[in-house]
Amino acid sequence: MNQLLEGEELTPIGDLAKSLGLTTRTLRYWEEVGIIESAQRADGATRGYTPYYVRRIKFIMKLKELGLSIRDMQELYVAYGEAKQTDRVIPRLIEILDSHINKVDEKMAKLASLRKEVVDYRQRMANKFNYGS
Repeated sequence: MNQLLEGEELTPIGDLAKSLGLTTRTLRYWEEVGIIESAQRADGATRGYTPYYVRRIKFIMKLKELGLSIRDMQELYVAYGEAKQTDRVIPRLIEILDSHINKVDEKMAKLASLRKEVVDYRQRMANKFNYGS
């Protein structure tokens, strides 16, 4: 979908970065690691993004917000690149999200355990030195 459809325009990298609250460096990095693509403008100057790639960048931003890693996004990009079909990508996305949910659950359990240890230690110190609880 690197081709512009009738009536579509390329969005220059600077304009896109600004509108999405990203830096051009972030967009270039995502290109370097292979999770997005851009199109060369007709004048050969600045890179630009078709509306299709703008939608993909917004999807990547959502995945990043959910805490997925660059590696996870690369896997999805490869899966999509091989299939070019949503019905082939969605099962892989669900697998990755399930794995991510498990990791989040593990982190939450560790944080809950750490919180309990801190609260218990605080209580022991307060009792030992007669400070209020």
